[in-house]
Amino acid sequence: RCQRWVENCRRADLEDKTPDQLNKHYRLCAKHFETSMICRSSPYRTVLRDNAVPTIFDLTSHLNNPHSRHRKRIKELSEDEIRTLKQQKIDEAFERKQATQELNENNEQNTVSEQGGQEQEEKAVPLTLEERENKDYLKSLFEILILMGKQNIPLDGHNVDELPEGVFTSDNFQALLEYRINGGDEVLRKRFEMTAVNLEYCSKTQQKQMLEICENCVREETLREVRDSHFFSIVTDEVVDIAGEEHLPVLVRFVDESHNLREEFIGFLPYEADPEILAVKFHATITEKWGLNMEYCRGQAYIVSSGFASKMKVVATRLLEKYPQAVYTLCSSCALNVWLAKSVPVVGVSIALGTIEEVCCLFNQSPQLLVELDNTISALFQDNDEKGNELKKICRSQWTGRHDTFEVLVDLLQALVMCLDAVSSDLSVRWSNFIVGRAFVLSSALTDFDFIVTIVIMKNVLSFTRAFGKNLQGQTSDVFFAAGSLTAVLHSLNEVMENIEVYHEFWFEEATNLATKLDVQIRLPGKFRRAQQGNFDPDMTSENYYKEILSVPTIEHIIQELKDIFSEQHLKALKCLSLVPSVMGQLKFNTSEEHHADMFKNDLPNPDTLSAELHCWRIKWKHRGKDIELPATIYEALHLPDIKFFPNVYALLKVLCLLPLMKVENEKYGIGRKRLKAYLKNTLTGQRSSNLALLNINFDIKHDLDLMVDTYIKLYP
Repeated sequence: RCQRWVENCRRADLEDKTPDQLNKHYRLCAKHFETSMICRSSPYRTVLRDNAVPTIFDLTSHLNNPHSRHRKRIKELSEDEIRTLKQQKIDEAFERKQATQELNENNEQNTVSEQGGQEQEEKAVPLTLEERENKDYLKSLFEILILMGKQNIPLDGHNVDELPEGVFTSDNFQALLEYRINGGDEVLRKRFEMTAVNLEYCSKTQQKQMLEICENCVREETLREVRDSHFFSIVTDEVVDIAGEEHLPVLVRFVDESHNLREEFIGFLPYEADPEILAVKFHATITEKWGLNMEYCRGQAYIVSSGFASKMKVVATRLLEKYPQAVYTLCSSCALNVWLAKSVPVVGVSIALGTIEEVCCLFNQSPQLLVELDNTISALFQDNDEKGNELKKICRSQWTGRHDTFEVLVDLLQALVMCLDAVSSDLSVRWSNFIVGRAFVLSSALTDFDFIVTIVIMKNVLSFTRAFGKNLQGQTSDVFFAAGSLTAVLHSLNEVMENIEVYHEFWFEEATNLATKLDVQIRLPGKFRRAQQGNFDPDMTSENYYKEILSVPTIEHIIQELKDIFSEQHLKALKCLSLVPSVMGQLKFNTSEEHHADMFKNDLPNPDTLSAELHCWRIKWKHRGKDIELPATIYEALHLPDIKFFPNVYALLKVLCLLPLMKVENEKYGIGRKRLKAYLKNTLTGQRSSNLALLNINFDIKHDLDLMVDTYIKLYP
């Protein structure tokens, strides 16, 4: 079919292209297809029928326009070729006629109504007064819903439980509708002037239907840009609670027509406890509901809370089986050590992470508590002001997301415990009952020996990956050289695993010293002792217990996770970062990207000329002028004025920056995640709506009210 398209377009310059290259790098305008070739089943986008072939061409108008004569070289056809083309058109017309006749015989009624609809479209029959009024009415409703979404106004108003029996009060949607009527909206006034004031103007079902259309139309604006860009990556954030149900936020990365890497929020996906079902639904939503072609997916990353990591890994594995080029990676917005800690399948680590988050949250909620903590730190670090001031500064940041979170916690632990103890035992009215209660609970959690051992062992194990992870979130050159240091990191961890007896002895000694300083009793966890029920093994010491239950599984897991997220394919892709001129310069322009670029060969417009083009790219920067600085990032390289003369290099850079590991250089294009966090922070769980959330987070995306109205009329006639 690709070959038929090329022949009909008379593009001799495209005859040697493969169908895969034509499909990925060339587009044909919809005006070249007859209306019968276009499927109208989707209200959101135009889709061609499976057998569509372009037949409508004006091959003479360019001759009268001197400016367009040399734009496309139209192949001159011989008489035999013209006869063949004519015969093809006659055959196609006959086939279409036959298909239409068969359709008439099988389902005459449907065909008649469809033809009637097409005639209406072609003749553009003017709307009746009733139809026009109905459209204006629906437009007013959509305007109110969009306003509510953008301003984060929940649909529901007063809770029914708050009102006396028999009292009716409008929800927020109806209140805005009434306000608009009072403000002079004649369309709404006519519609509802005879309606009783204690009746709903618009049912919950209708509101839900209209919200779904709003959500789909706004999402489609972003998805259209993604499809135009071809290649993209999928990133998910931590599982969130939307009105009592768990959902997975989904973001998409792509390079837009202005060469900017963007990360946009495109919706929530209902979370499934069964990972296999989740994988199926995840794939179906992206491909069928949202219309993205996963063949163009070049990366996938999942930021998850403790306990969800293993399930999302199943999703990643299933997608990799179907789409090997959808590389499974770390996400740039999450520190490697935090990501590794959240993925460790040890209950004690999950509990410790939850406790750390609660402590951080409590202190961030109360400026007075932070002042109290500052005073405690000053008293403890009298002999080391520099260290004390550094810890005070860290306490006022989101320190739970740092590469050295566990090191910071070990340094802060004594100050945190002393501060919380002082608050929980304060008999004055200085603190609220809530803060006093939380301080008591968290102080007990921090002084549990199980917690102390866990954070000390995690601190020591993750010290081997800290520098590596920090470089992965650094400049492009840092990421490139970090990829080369992975072997050394794995070697160090394997060496620890081989000598775990010695290493664990040192780690456990550090934990016991810290526990002694806090006056914490060193013993086996109560839950373990209770589970034994008298069958207690006298040889089972605390040291041996934590080695088997914590140290060994943690190191084994981290080694395996590093191998999984830095697969051979991922490392090959990162080696291609030597295309960035600043990295090239650090390597003295002695690079060999073509060896690593094989995995992206089908993504290139002209793969046969890649080697020559890369040589020209190196020469360009090696012999640059003295005043010209080497671009330090992919973002800078993509915005070079002459990048269009290096189509293969441009295609490679574009795919590389889609890897979720690469950070979004220009902050204004990575705003989707920040807006998502702001929405979740500012909206009560019970008032969250997946539909309104998309409108709120993407408030600056244009929307077509007429399209929404027309779609609603089609779907709910």
